[in-house]
Amino acid sequence: MTDSTSPLQRYPLLAAPHVRLQGNVDDAMYQRFREQMLAAPEEGPLVFALSTLGGDPEVARLMADELRLLHDQSGRELLFLGKVAVYSAGATFMSGFPVDKRFLTRTTRLMLHERQMHSALELSGPLRMLPAILKAKLNEIEHSIRIEEEGFRALVAGSRVDFEELRRRAPDNWYIEAQEARDLGLVLDVI
Repeated sequence: MTDSTSPLQRYPLLAAPHVRLQGNVDDAMYQRFREQMLAAPEEGPLVFALSTLGGDPEVARLMADELRLLHDQSGRELLFLGKVAVYSAGATFMSGFPVDKRFLTRTTRLMLHERQMHSALELSGPLRMLPAILKAKLNEIEHSIRIEEEGFRALVAGSRVDFEELRRRAPDNWYIEAQEARDLGLVLDVI
């Protein structure tokens, strides 16, 4: 016998998110995030809904870190609901929630990829200064890779996706439909 209960009947809080974020992950989204968090109830679970094509991964990490601090300080239950598109920096934000607190609407897709860097390196000046310029850029790249790997590990923690599989598929922009994300254990359920 199958369970005919609607997912929203099992998770009624998801029908009315406390924080609704849509658009580019940037400083303006962070401001909306802060304003809505301040307006949210001070007790009980909080639901965060997000739809984004991506943006600044450091802003996404900042928002996720604020949620971690809130949870560590208050013990509040924090739930994530991805709607339509959770791409790039959106997945970075989602990684701030444990897999058993993540949900997607049924038409949602995740898109996971490597961090991008767009930079020009100009070597100009005394020869003795040029190695320092090259080393600084190499340090920036290596540190960015470490941050990316931390995020990948957080995203797959508790799921059936292996870190190495994500690393292998990320260069090609890995698109994952909601049901597949559930089957892979990246989210608890599809609404």
